[in-house]
Amino acid sequence: MKLNPSMHLLDLHLPEMKKIATRNAFGEALVEIGGKDKNVVALCSDVAGSVQFEAFAKKFPERFVQVGVAEQNLASVAAGLAYSGKVAFIGAFAMFSPGRNWEQVRTTICYANANVKMEGSHVGLDVGEDGATHQALEDIAITRCLPNMTVISPCDHQETRKAVYAAWKTPGPFYIRCTRNAVPSFTTQETPFEVGKMNVLAEGSDIAIISAGRCVCESLLAAEKLAEKGVSAAVANMHTISHPDAAALEKLARTCGLIITVEDHQIVGGLGSAVAETLSEIYPVRVARHGMRMKFGESGKGSEVLKKYGLDAEGIAKLVLEEMKR
Repeated sequence: MKLNPSMHLLDLHLPEMKKIATRNAFGEALVEIGGKDKNVVALCSDVAGSVQFEAFAKKFPERFVQVGVAEQNLASVAAGLAYSGKVAFIGAFAMFSPGRNWEQVRTTICYANANVKMEGSHVGLDVGEDGATHQALEDIAITRCLPNMTVISPCDHQETRKAVYAAWKTPGPFYIRCTRNAVPSFTTQETPFEVGKMNVLAEGSDIAIISAGRCVCESLLAAEKLAEKGVSAAVANMHTISHPDAAALEKLARTCGLIITVEDHQIVGGLGSAVAETLSEIYPVRVARHGMRMKFGESGKGSEVLKKYGLDAEGIAKLVLEEMKR
């Protein structure tokens, strides 16, 4: 596997590789932004510790609102503050925001193009022991279909920070997915990040693996395993799922001829759907979607659950080899 040098990635096998939950990065960036912009306010649904809003609440108590376990109010109050000129950041478990308050997100935030930035924390199978009821596997599907909404699934700590800063600087609604558990922090400050711009992290010609969120690192590790078997796999990070990078997708499709998408989400309505929809209109090729196949998750350590459903490096590499036999 040949890493793209312009991406400035760290060696995936560095012994000192840090592992940090992306929700931590969201909280860190929020505090920094709060110090730069007095119009920034933060709201939470009684889970400030879990979504890493506590530091902001302590530093800027006059700009923090705790609405309690009431996600519908969370969205509506945030929208009201945005109408008055504030930049409202809201944090909750993704299963309940946007899961529980979708209508309020649609009507009070997106319909009005309100300047509200949503952190959906504890996403996907990575939530592990909390089980199927708390494993948000449909949140991309229900947010990327909303007009005016920008949906980003960052791959690690650095990329999450960049996404939060981009959301702050860009008017309108944002939804940013964040992990509960620690994930490898393999990108750097020099790694490019632009909303709507897909990053090709590794070059290849036989097949292209397109991923987002915590599955990006596993996809790179899978590409290493595939290289050992003589398979040249490109790996791309499509962090902005609501705005597919059509030009970059077409280039990969023309180069490789076969696309596999990998996501910690249902394959219906998520990253795979976005890629397939885009390519079907500009350059149709086979797109194999890998993720949850319309199933609920189950309890267990996050890494074990991901492995069971083939979303670790070994599972991804296995699927690629199966697809190449077709």
